[in-house]
Amino acid sequence: LVGLCSTIFREATYTSHEVIIDDEQIRWFEDLLKSKPAEDGWKIFVFSHAPPNGSGIRIIQENHVVNGCCWLNHSSEKNCRKFIELVREHRCIKGWFSGHFHLGQDYQDSITFPTIDPSEGPYPNRGSCVFAQTSVMRAGTSRDGRQQSRLLRGTKDGFEICTIDHKNDGKVRVDATITYRDDSHEVGVYAHEDEAFEHDNYFKVYQPQMNDHAYVCADDEEMCMLTPDPITDETVAWWKLSCGRVLGVVNGMMLEFDKSTLAPLGLVMSQDELLGKQVAIVDSGLEECLIDFEEDGMDGADCADTEQDDSREQAVLVFDDEGVTVVQPNDDGSYWRKIVRNKIARMKERRREKAAVEFAQMYLPVRTEEEAKQKTLSTWGPYTTTSGVAKSTVVEGITTPAKKLTVYSS
Repeated sequence: LVGLCSTIFREATYTSHEVIIDDEQIRWFEDLLKSKPAEDGWKIFVFSHAPPNGSGIRIIQENHVVNGCCWLNHSSEKNCRKFIELVREHRCIKGWFSGHFHLGQDYQDSITFPTIDPSEGPYPNRGSCVFAQTSVMRAGTSRDGRQQSRLLRGTKDGFEICTIDHKNDGKVRVDATITYRDDSHEVGVYAHEDEAFEHDNYFKVYQPQMNDHAYVCADDEEMCMLTPDPITDETVAWWKLSCGRVLGVVNGMMLEFDKSTLAPLGLVMSQDELLGKQVAIVDSGLEECLIDFEEDGMDGADCADTEQDDSREQAVLVFDDEGVTVVQPNDDGSYWRKIVRNKIARMKERRREKAAVEFAQMYLPVRTEEEAKQKTLSTWGPYTTTSGVAKSTVVEGITTPAKKLTVYSS
């Protein structure tokens, strides 16, 4: 039995949840797996607060996906994928139990098996591991009213995963039976159907599958109209960029998905920006590298970047009749917006804003605290423009009024 602890909190980047496991612990875990090969009969069961990327279990789009905190080490692309890579490499890992979502265990996909029926989709590549979502025991912390915990029970041929129902006098229910075929393979069977249909639409998150109905862009298209009609809450579409990044539209939002597991990573564009608009993917690289060296900040530029990158350069465009928005990637190439800081950082920011409100009440012509709040703004970095020179920190429409367009008519 192996427990992995979320140890990084105050220094965690781009997350307000306790899902970060430190590098030293990851190295220890990897060394342990190397010393306990499946061929020698070792069977390892792992317990962690959050599940690893690639586990395939039910998650909450309305909270954890949009805030980028679904998976262990979510905000680090390398470490986020590290755990499923270890699962795939070391078939001694037989089970992985996690919580984090405060959801009950009546959903059939609160347990996922290493292999699935071919009719349900492509091979998920989860090594030899069964993943199980674990609920909560106290009513005040349950999202769906269920108060349950897991029971792992060994059998002569494998093991059983059970639910203990704390609202029903601790009644035990078998949820799945796993039978070992050999040291590196097993067969999992659900013991009952999904018993939580009424919550399926709210909690279940669409996850892309290669060549499913929503994969709409071909690799060789120079321009792909991802959404031929304006986006609604019902629009489902996804595509893979030439660089390997996977973006999609679901529930009126644009999300990024992991390029290996196709698990949701985070929010790229929210409903209030996206609904009623369309998305297009266009080639943005030039056949020749044309640089205006007279432009501020471009002196010394060359074509080295395009020579090193064999992939086509593409632009993600969101548009309607009023204009076009370019969805720029982050510095690391990802697209999901890493805008949530940890709780300590946000607490300090709110204290600064509170001090600003008190200052406004003392020195500005305002009469109430609410009016002072309306006149108090915060600004953040790092980027607000494509300019190569930091001439201004203005964000139009936020820190200054938006410029009015002058319309000439004849």
